[in-house]
Amino acid sequence: MNKVQKMKHSTKGSGLPLAKHAYQDLLNRIISFELEPYQSLSETSVSEMLGISRTPAREALALLAERGFVEVMPQRGSRVSPLRNSDLERSQFMREALELALLRRVMALPKRDKLIESLRKEITLQSTYLQFDDKDGLYGSDENFHGLIAAYAGRSDVLPDVRRLKVHMDRFRHLMVQGVEDLDVVIYQHTRIADAIETGDAETAEEAMLTHLRRILAYVDEARRKYPDYFDSSTEPGVGIRP
Repeated sequence: MNKVQKMKHSTKGSGLPLAKHAYQDLLNRIISFELEPYQSLSETSVSEMLGISRTPAREALALLAERGFVEVMPQRGSRVSPLRNSDLERSQFMREALELALLRRVMALPKRDKLIESLRKEITLQSTYLQFDDKDGLYGSDENFHGLIAAYAGRSDVLPDVRRLKVHMDRFRHLMVQGVEDLDVVIYQHTRIADAIETGDAETAEEAMLTHLRRILAYVDEARRKYPDYFDSSTEPGVGIRP
């Protein structure tokens, strides 16, 4: 089985308290599959991995377990949680609710010229990233695209909530971007959203946004076939919502 390409992240220098720093570092490694599903973790291994004492390592593992990224196995220590459809569905559902609310607020504004200009520039940038097979750049630009809509709606303050709510979704996205998802579709869907915002067609804009936010659900079965060892074997293939 081909392993997913590792996309390493670091939070060094972030100024976060040590346990929070350790939590974020481990979370980034889990999301990017540097730490793979079912991989064993312990206070000792984490402290050695991150160069910290066992106390912040233990606190970071506890927080990851609370948020569903680590499982504590009685008498056997901890391990990275496998991918579960239920986590994806919940994460996608919450993100969708916030993103649609932001879009509706934008569509109610009388002028959207500056937003359209910014969205078009971001789409052009995404095409360049795709041309050079820069998946990290494309992923970041996708985040920026949605951030522009939130900012124009006057609610940049909800972006941290969106990022927190969609974190399980991000884990699936990092897997699917490695040869599972058709990335040309991402740019096409962004273009549809921008076109509808420009013409003031609220219904089409919402439909395009829904299609875009739900596209990940269509790739779950293919991802499971390609990376079966990453998924919870006790769950059935498929998800409850289809684009």
